[in-house]
Amino acid sequence: MFITITYLPYYFLQIRTPLLCFSPFTGTLSISESYRCINCFMAPFNFTHSDTSTFILMGIPGLEAAHIWISIPFFTFYIISLLGNVTLLSVVGKEQTLQKPLYLLLCMLALTDIATPTFVVPKALGIFWFNLKGITVAGCLTQMFFLHMISVMHSSTLVTMAFDRYVAICNPLRYATILTNAQIAKLGLVGLIRAVLFILPLPLLLSQQTFCANRIIPHMQCEHIALEKMVCGDIRVNRIYGYVLMFVINGFDLTFIDLSYGLIIRAVLRISSHKAHQKALNTCTAHICVMLTYYTPTFFSILTHYFGQGIAPYVHIILADLYLLIPPMLNPIIYGVKTKELRDKVVKYTCRSSADTKFTQSSADTRDDISSGLQCPSGNCQIVREYVNQH
Repeated sequence: MFITITYLPYYFLQIRTPLLCFSPFTGTLSISESYRCINCFMAPFNFTHSDTSTFILMGIPGLEAAHIWISIPFFTFYIISLLGNVTLLSVVGKEQTLQKPLYLLLCMLALTDIATPTFVVPKALGIFWFNLKGITVAGCLTQMFFLHMISVMHSSTLVTMAFDRYVAICNPLRYATILTNAQIAKLGLVGLIRAVLFILPLPLLLSQQTFCANRIIPHMQCEHIALEKMVCGDIRVNRIYGYVLMFVINGFDLTFIDLSYGLIIRAVLRISSHKAHQKALNTCTAHICVMLTYYTPTFFSILTHYFGQGIAPYVHIILADLYLLIPPMLNPIIYGVKTKELRDKVVKYTCRSSADTKFTQSSADTRDDISSGLQCPSGNCQIVREYVNQH
């Protein structure tokens, strides 16, 4: 029986050097070349096994040297989208005159625009800045679920907005009875339930699969397609469900949007007044721009993935991330520019905040002058002091 001296760190014990072993029968130390002593003693403490519950997100393969520079537009777009959408939510929440169906839909759109990049950009910046590439399997499936769920919710909101514009132009007299705030809330709830029910099977199906040993994802996010490629088992059910889901959701939503705008165009063409034409079309301009900024990058990403095998991988990744960054940044800008009522309220609150800041500073300066004993020009220091204390 040998008792191994194990005072050296374990990684030193990996080196093939003569080892000291003590024999209790002879009472002497002996040199051994065998690893049996170490293996028997250190087996319970072997921490070098690979973690099978972690994926590695590579960011943008092929552009690793430019990760720091790529992070600048990512961070900038994210901050702009947060500021724009939070401003929109704040203005609509404070202004009673804006609490109407159209602006409630804009708030729903703003919430999805805040959530979409939030599930991607912080992790991407962690990869770009700190090389934090690890993500657990549960975290990866959770990110995938929320990304696709928010995307379906975003599409549902665009469908509801198209229906809102159809009613406003084709049935303006019944608009107040067909689309109330309560009806908009119900439609939003239906869209949320639809998104959860359709997307939930994706992570559930993947969680039942066995992933291969190479768990490197050449992406900065956990896309469903990227995770499918890492499964070692049969994924026919996963793929069929993914294809059906894509065609059903996109097909239904785009068909409904096209039908709504077809009826809108037909109703507008029946109007004889050119001025009425312009007014009716202006009400749809912002919504059309928002749809283009959302669906165009999405379809480019899908087309390049299935038919662009000769395109560099980083092009696929950049296109896949464009629809997560560009629409959330542009949507509040588009509606702020195209919707006069919203634009006026934003300017009103911005100017009021600026004026309040200036008045607060002026009041503080006046209070300092009074407290320091300066002479008031009119001699009515008591009146000025009372006014400053009240404001």
